[in-house]
Amino acid sequence: MKIGIIGAGNMGGSIAVGLASCGVVTARDIVLCDPNEHTLMCFHDQYPDMTVSTDNAAAVDGTDIIFVVVKPWLIDEVMNPLLDKIDFKHQALVSVVAGVTLEHLAEYAGADSRHAALFRMIPNLAIAYRQSMSFVAQRCADEQRVAAVCDLLRAVGEVMVVEERQMGACTALSSCGIAYVMRYIRAACEGGVELGLYPNQARTIMLQTMAGAVALLNATGSHPEVEIDRVTTPGGITIKGLNAMEANGFTRAVIEGLKASAK
Repeated sequence: MKIGIIGAGNMGGSIAVGLASCGVVTARDIVLCDPNEHTLMCFHDQYPDMTVSTDNAAAVDGTDIIFVVVKPWLIDEVMNPLLDKIDFKHQALVSVVAGVTLEHLAEYAGADSRHAALFRMIPNLAIAYRQSMSFVAQRCADEQRVAAVCDLLRAVGEVMVVEERQMGACTALSSCGIAYVMRYIRAACEGGVELGLYPNQARTIMLQTMAGAVALLNATGSHPEVEIDRVTTPGGITIKGLNAMEANGFTRAVIEGLKASAK
């Protein structure tokens, strides 16, 4: 399988790094395109077998899956010169461009739109470390093409096929959500320092605590509230802390932040 990636910014570069090290494809199977030569050379230094180019057409020539990872206002500028080069009947087009709908992507395919395998994808930056939560919505893709894209994404984390109308919520929970998790860790570390810990101690404690919480929920399949109940003894210190957080708007702040992102 040959992979083309157009855009080597934070997300496009993370996708390239994750795929190059995932084992399903190799760096030799990836073509990475970007107008910034210095950025491309950084990736080529790290992965000498990866093909890099300032010509976006290189990501289309002979590839099976084409990832387009550019800013929303650049999508037409990037795609229009490639329309006569993409074989929409045989190549899968995966857009990682916020807000660009499948209907918009279908306009690029023109007369081939009924047969074009078009995907919208939302990963997060952890894809570079093969720990992304990625979401995919598709249009006119057969089972084989959907399976190929999903199998590729499973090599760099978890993947969920969703309806296109759910993409805003998925973006808020995962792509934006990774920043919200970081903000909680930062706040908890600051609290730990105020309580007398050194910053590196607080960081180590919080990272392991987060990892433990994730492992616990994955192993049990429990709702988070079930595990919260197990650790909140009557009159104990945990319930006092939870109630103080709620009194200061913890849950509401999280929900309102997600709603603001989804808009």
